[in-house]
Amino acid sequence: MDYKKGLLDSTIDLHTNLTSAFKDVKDEFSDHLTAINENTNEIQANYEFLCDIDSKINKVEERLEQIQLFLQKHMGLTVEEKPSFEVQKLTKHEQDVFLVLYTLDNLKEAVSIQDLAKKCGLNEDIAISYISALVKKGVPITRKVVNKQLCLKLNSVFKKLQAKENILGLSQRTLA
Repeated sequence: MDYKKGLLDSTIDLHTNLTSAFKDVKDEFSDHLTAINENTNEIQANYEFLCDIDSKINKVEERLEQIQLFLQKHMGLTVEEKPSFEVQKLTKHEQDVFLVLYTLDNLKEAVSIQDLAKKCGLNEDIAISYISALVKKGVPITRKVVNKQLCLKLNSVFKKLQAKENILGLSQRTLA
């Protein structure tokens, strides 16, 4: 009989402990649900705010276009167009070669293939293939021969835009 009573007591204790544990889990889920609902409301408010800002920006753009047309028509003034560059995404190795070219281009008038290959740790043929890939992807690189060496130069407008707007979407990292 004591055995059955002990078994019954332990079953009751187990049931009590499980009920308490499930209640704790239910309370925790309830707290998480409340937090999720609050975050959802905040996200919705932010979304509505961003939509409102986007609408206002569109109205300002339309107004600027009207002013530009008025100035062109009545005063003969023209607005300088900002050049745009259509550049495809670069691979990691292409980014590395571009960054070395960009850095060397700041230091020199034109960068020789030999200097570029040396700084990149590549042979000249591979460096040339990476430069060709950059040009095919839309990076404006000029080639010219200086002292019987093939030299490279980045388009100055592209270089300034890259510095300001990160056209290529390069992540900040240092080269070894």
